Amino acid sequence: MSNTLIEVQNLKKYFPTHRGMLHAVDDVTFSIEKGKTLGVVGESGCGKSTLGRTIIHLQEPTSGKILLNGEDITVLNSKQLKAAREKMQIIFQDPYSSIDPRKTIESTIKEPLKVSKKYTKQEIDEMTTELMGLVGIDERLRLAYPHELDGGRRQRVGIARALALGPQFVVCDEPVSALDVSIQAQVLNLLKKLQIDRGLTYMFVTHNLSVVKHISDDICVMYLGQVVEKCSSKELFRNPMHPYTKALLSAIPTIDIHHPMKREVLKGEITSPINPKPGCRFAARCKFATEACHQPQKQQEISTGHFVTCCRINEI
Repeated sequence: MSNTLIEVQNLKKYFPTHRGMLHAVDDVTFSIEKGKTLGVVGESGCGKSTLGRTIIHLQEPTSGKILLNGEDITVLNSKQLKAAREKMQIIFQDPYSSIDPRKTIESTIKEPLKVSKKYTKQEIDEMTTELMGLVGIDERLRLAYPHELDGGRRQRVGIARALALGPQFVVCDEPVSALDVSIQAQVLNLLKKLQIDRGLTYMFVTHNLSVVKHISDDICVMYLGQVVEKCSSKELFRNPMHPYTKALLSAIPTIDIHHPMKREVLKGEITSPINPKPGCRFAARCKFATEACHQPQKQQEISTGHFVTCCRINEI
């Protein structure tokens, strides 16, 4: 049996604008093994969150395929979507706006259990208590409202809600970016523990390269809707190959006074994601760009499990 839980094949998500089609996600292909974490990094607007939302059908794909446990879930009717919701969930970025301010913590966690119509009132009460304990929310906060909680506790409520129906796959859409650094560490450790205890598979979207290094098994680097590099986390930090990846990693702060930062500053205009021309979208900012970079690019496996989308990678 295959160990792959999520497989994405040539996935595209376009949005119509008054100037043309915005290519938010463009021809993305990857897979995630069961119990593993795929980190997705890149600049704001590169399509990271749209990719995650499209996979779990918060937004419908323009084209391509999405497979869950080998089953094609690209197009779903309402009944099929409801069943898929139990297997795929999302933890949103902002714990202040993703939770209904008019509902108590208890009501928020109970909601997906009630909607599923699979459990009795007693079972729902018991499962709610279990979920609160699982994510570290004290029983005394059961009837509290979101405004009475700090950001870390609110995000724990969001995590409990996402896990209520026992999903296999969870999209973590920058789940710690709105939290203080000390709270970030607590939530990350909680997510790791839950993954081990429940065998969860994550897609972890983030800007923070230090966070993605800590939590991810594999990493995808996205630029303007496309994956430019994909490999294991250790390989990416040890041997980044795409010029954009190198520029990203060079921006990570260091406290080592003996090895100061060597920034690779990017220059040039960012290519418009609206009706982009064929070719490398990073070419306008790449110091290695030639005429060949303006032709359609193919993803190449440079070494085992290390994929790069760059026609000049063997030269640079």
